[in-house]
Amino acid sequence: MKKIYAVLLSCFLLASCDKFDEDINLNPNQPSTASGTQLIANAALSLSSLSASPSAQFHAQYLSETQYPGASLYPDGGTSFYWIYQGPLMNLETVLTTATLSATEGPVNNQLAVAKILKAYYFWHVTDRWGDVPYSEALKGAENFTPKYDTQESIYNNLFTLLEQANSEITAGNISNDIVYNGDVNKWKRLGNTIRMLMALRLSEVDPAKGAAEFNKALEAGIMTSNADNLVFRHLADANNQNYWFGQVSNQNREWWALTETLVNELKPVNDPRLQVYGAPARTSGEYRGLPYGTVEGLPNVTNYSLLGQALWKQDAHIQLVTYAQALFAKAEAAKRGWIAGGDAEAESNYNKAIEQSLVQWTGSAAGASSLLSQEGIAYDPANAIEQIATQRWVHLFMHGYEAWAEWRRTGYPNNLVQPDGKAVPLRNSYPANESFNNAASYNEAVQRQFGGQDNLYGRVWWDK
Repeated sequence: MKKIYAVLLSCFLLASCDKFDEDINLNPNQPSTASGTQLIANAALSLSSLSASPSAQFHAQYLSETQYPGASLYPDGGTSFYWIYQGPLMNLETVLTTATLSATEGPVNNQLAVAKILKAYYFWHVTDRWGDVPYSEALKGAENFTPKYDTQESIYNNLFTLLEQANSEITAGNISNDIVYNGDVNKWKRLGNTIRMLMALRLSEVDPAKGAAEFNKALEAGIMTSNADNLVFRHLADANNQNYWFGQVSNQNREWWALTETLVNELKPVNDPRLQVYGAPARTSGEYRGLPYGTVEGLPNVTNYSLLGQALWKQDAHIQLVTYAQALFAKAEAAKRGWIAGGDAEAESNYNKAIEQSLVQWTGSAAGASSLLSQEGIAYDPANAIEQIATQRWVHLFMHGYEAWAEWRRTGYPNNLVQPDGKAVPLRNSYPANESFNNAASYNEAVQRQFGGQDNLYGRVWWDK
C-alpha cells in the first residue's frame, strides 16, 4: 500500500512542476526592463561625452598638445556618431514610443517632454558637427538599418517643433530618477526654451527672419534666469562616474595639454579672473604662458607653459553645457542685430551681465567683473559689438569646445585662430569611415547633395554661410 501512495505522490509532483506563476524567476530587485525615467537618466549619462574630449578643445583651440602633437593638427578621417544614436538617442526614442510609461515616476507628459528636450539637444549637437544626418528614419532598429539623411534645415525645423511641444506639454509635478535637475520640470522647461533660443541664433547668416521669429518665441516661453538653471553634468568622486580629464591627468599622469597662446593672450592682459581657474602658472616662471597652437618643435615641454587647471581635471569636476551666461550673450547679440528691442543699450546690459555671470560660474564670485568690464577692448563698443560678444562667448565656453567651434564657424570670432602647419580649422566632422559601406546609398546621396561628393573636413553645413 505504501508503494502505491509513493507512486501516486510522485505522479502528482511531476504533473505539478509546470504550474508555477510566470514571474517566479523574476527578481523584483533586478528588473529586466528599464522604466521611462531610468532610460532618461541613462541617456543623460552620455551628456559629458559631448564636451569631455581633447578633439572638442582642439576644434576651438582652447588646448595645445605638449608632448605628442597629432590630433590637434586636424588629420583627415571620419568621426563616428554611432554611439550617440545607439546609446542616448535610442533610450530617448524608447521613452517617446512606449505606451507603458508609469505615472508613479511623475506625470507621463513631463517624462515625454524631458525626453523630447534631451533628444533635441543631442540631435542639435549631431547635425551641427556633421551636417545632414539620419533623423526621420533613424532609431527604428531592425525596421530600417539604412535610414535616409535628412537635410540640416529640416532637422532644425523639426527640433524647433519638438521643443515647442515639450514646452506646452509640461505640467505640474516632478519626475523621478533625474540626475540633471533632481526632477524639477520647471528647470527642464527653461532649458528647452534656452536651447531653442540658442538654436535660433545659429540661423543668423542663413535665415535671419526665421531665426528672429524662433528666438522671440523661445524668449517669450521663458528661458534660464540664473546659473542655478544651467545644464550641468555632475561627476562624482568615484571611479564609476569620474571626470574624463581626471582619468587622463591624475590616474595616467598625462600632462599632454596646455592652454593655447591664443587663449592666454586674451585673458592675461586684462587680468581676467577666469585664467586662474582655466590653467596653472608655468612651473619654470610662475607666470601664465600659453603654448602656440599646433607647435611641433621643442616638445615634450610641460614646464614652460600653463597646463590645464586642477579645477577642470579634478575627479568630481562639473561640466557646464548650456548656461545662463550663454543665454545672456545670445540676448546681447539679438539686441545688436535688432531681433529684440532695446538696441545698443539692451545689448550692452546683457553683454555686461553675461560676463558677470560667467565669472560667477567659473570663479564663484562677481568681484572682478567691474574691473574687467572697464578694460580697453572689453568695455562695450557699439562699433565692434558683435566681435566683442562672440569673443567673450568663446572665452566663457572654455572646455565646451564643440559648441564654441560652432559659434566660431557662425560668427568668425575670435578671428585669430591659427592654421597648424598651414591646415585650416575644420568646418565640420567627416562622416564615420564605415558609413559608406553600412549605409551606402543614403550616405552617397547626402555627400553629393551637400558637398559635391567630397566628404571631408571643409564642407560647410547649411547654416554656415
